[in-house]
Amino acid sequence: MNKMPLARAAAACAALSSLALAHAPALACEDCDCDDAPVAAVAAVASATTLSTAATPADDTPPAPRTKLGLVRVQGAAPSSLPTNIPTTRETVTREDIERNINATDAEDALKYLPSLLVRKRYIGDYNHAILSSRASGTGNSARSAVYADGILLSNYLGNGVSGLSFPPRWGLVTPEEIERVDVMYGPFSAAYPGNSVGAVVDYQTRMPTRFEAHAKVGFSSQSSELYGHSNTYRAWAASASVGSREGAFSWWLNLNHTDSDGQPLTFATRVASTGTAIPSGSTATPATGAVLVPNSSNAPWYLLGAGTRYSTAQDHLKLKLAYDLSPTVRASYVLGLWRNDSDGNSESWLRDAAGQPVYSGLIAIDGKQFTKLTASDFAVTREKLQHVMHGVSVKSHSGGEWDWEVAASLYDYQKDSKRQNGLTVNGVLTDNPQPGALSGGAGTLADGSGTGWNTLAAKGIWRPAGTDHVVDFGLQQDSYKLSYLTSGITGNYLTDSPGAMVNNVAGKTRLQAAYAQDAWLLNADWKAVLGLRAEHWQARDGRTDFSATSGQAYPSRSENFLSPKAALSWQAAPETVLKASVGRAVRMPTVSELYGATSTTNSLYVNDPDLKPEKSWTGELSAEQGWGALQSRVTLFAETTRDSLYSQTVVDAVLNKNVTRVQNIDRIGTTGLEATLATTDWGLKGLDLSASVTYTDSKIKANAGFVSTAGDTVGKWQPNIPRWRATALAAYRLDEHWSASLAARYSGRQYRTLNNADVNGFAYMGVSKYATADVRVLWKIDRQWSAAFGIDNLNNYQYWNFHNYPQRSYSAELKFDL
Repeated sequence: MNKMPLARAAAACAALSSLALAHAPALACEDCDCDDAPVAAVAAVASATTLSTAATPADDTPPAPRTKLGLVRVQGAAPSSLPTNIPTTRETVTREDIERNINATDAEDALKYLPSLLVRKRYIGDYNHAILSSRASGTGNSARSAVYADGILLSNYLGNGVSGLSFPPRWGLVTPEEIERVDVMYGPFSAAYPGNSVGAVVDYQTRMPTRFEAHAKVGFSSQSSELYGHSNTYRAWAASASVGSREGAFSWWLNLNHTDSDGQPLTFATRVASTGTAIPSGSTATPATGAVLVPNSSNAPWYLLGAGTRYSTAQDHLKLKLAYDLSPTVRASYVLGLWRNDSDGNSESWLRDAAGQPVYSGLIAIDGKQFTKLTASDFAVTREKLQHVMHGVSVKSHSGGEWDWEVAASLYDYQKDSKRQNGLTVNGVLTDNPQPGALSGGAGTLADGSGTGWNTLAAKGIWRPAGTDHVVDFGLQQDSYKLSYLTSGITGNYLTDSPGAMVNNVAGKTRLQAAYAQDAWLLNADWKAVLGLRAEHWQARDGRTDFSATSGQAYPSRSENFLSPKAALSWQAAPETVLKASVGRAVRMPTVSELYGATSTTNSLYVNDPDLKPEKSWTGELSAEQGWGALQSRVTLFAETTRDSLYSQTVVDAVLNKNVTRVQNIDRIGTTGLEATLATTDWGLKGLDLSASVTYTDSKIKANAGFVSTAGDTVGKWQPNIPRWRATALAAYRLDEHWSASLAARYSGRQYRTLNNADVNGFAYMGVSKYATADVRVLWKIDRQWSAAFGIDNLNNYQYWNFHNYPQRSYSAELKFDL
């Protein structure tokens, strides 16, 4: 992480900057190319402070770095969504960190060891369930975090989580090879962001060359997975190439990446043991063997009948970036991103009849009991083809003078988004299409989301009043979202035929318009205040849900207005001690899918609510940052109260044999916690760097009058997917200029998935378990151009769950060339 770089880099930065910093507010570290300075020297990066040092002693011994409050006056031209003065906790991962310490096969892996963060990545290339979790936001709440790449929105606010449809950030629009650095800001303390920033803001900054350069990389991964008595090996490989240059005022960058991945089975066909009945006379049920009897997440016995949803994915990524300096202080930029995903979802029955043949349909008899018949919903076959396109354009002034400005626009388009699946249910009537016949055709559905997407517009300014100690960020923003998903029936060959009659249709739009201002004010040498206000106007319109060509409902338009104040205060209590207090309000608007997204398929039902209230949170934190030479630490106390919390809760309906998801407001959730970090360089041995974090969180449902199984059964229960304890640790050792190695560990305590915490067994399909895993990586820099790496993730082969099962021990190898 950026807390572990060499202390000598900080001393170098300090020596070069000390004279200027002694008399004037300093530039941010990136302005002096000191990105490797440790956190003691770059408090500006972590807490909106800047570096300063005393004069170098007569014996030329470098002085110990010290922090000093100041106003960050960034002059860089690189795109970024972050404002100039960050009023709260910030963590950073650099390209060098990723290369040395992280087995990064996807962009989200860069966040793996940051405090209090978790991405629910189930396999390499996980495109529909990789949700970001933070301090008080679980892996079911993707709309409570904000992910950007070069200032362009990647978070998918068309929905929340993976209920009904799937809405994780579009991680595939960034590859690990193009990342220059990743900045994470915790909490909704900047007025520059919507209420979705209540958890965290992640900003990927990708490479832009200053001279000609070219890179190529190939990688391979292998996972041996054994679960419920069934084992297999799943592999993935990836290749990428990038080239770029700068000639005078013009610079460009092109990145290509291809990934092929086979993931382990993620879902399982089940029957609760208690639903079995006596076999009646003349029953046509097929006696079957091979079912696995285990406790489910509620500790009730159930039979696992087979494995489902094993994805084989092929993904392509293209990124083109162009920049032209219109003048020495004004740059125009354009970004094109193209992401393609072809994914086959397959399933396999473990049941065998008397002849040893697999059983995929009909009534079944297990251990002398009869169970409901198998249908296509038990062993689904899916075929998805996605092609998404992203455009971004900006013109930015970066003079560093009294005024700077930026205008920017982006578009994310579901150019092609189709999913074909076996089995067809129309008006409650099932046309079943089980395997093996479904592998070659038959009845099914086609879900088409083409035309869905979002666009953003923004005009931003920075005012640095002459002769004052103020830096003011302000701006106007508009974010617009359109959801359009039509599911059609196909009675012939669902794999190839055109869509037939409507099965269901979901459509709607939302728009958020905002104006904000934020003033960073250096009160004196030891005190700084950041005050901000965000005004928002939200609209929802054109909402419609159809369950057939003759049964539909249109919803009236809605609009609401909100104000969200922000405030932060920093105090330089001692030369290497900074104390901070931050508070902010966040209003997270309902997404289009939550409002209008009712859907019904063969194996799931999603119940929407067009009258959902926006989610309103007050968040505060108190932080102390302390340095002891090369040893740096931070302790943060955080608290959040959220009213009308937006939740999608999925339960299994044994009668319908479906996953039923209902979206609702939870009256009040209260969270308090403590986060501590520690990092040091050259600890006890030259080249050995250590970092660690631990987070304690108490997050409980305080009031809930919404949908529950039994009145009052959720009050006092843990907020889903928030563990009480989580921790990370990373040790990195540079053996010499050619070899480096790292050992990392992650821990998360017990969690619950359901609002009433009824899922008491986390180590089961649909449960959420604790985990403790270790990862290793060895990097060999063969020469200036060639490097190779070998890694193992989940070294201890821990079997753990977050509804689905996470990967088991995985091996990776990569070879890289840099010109």
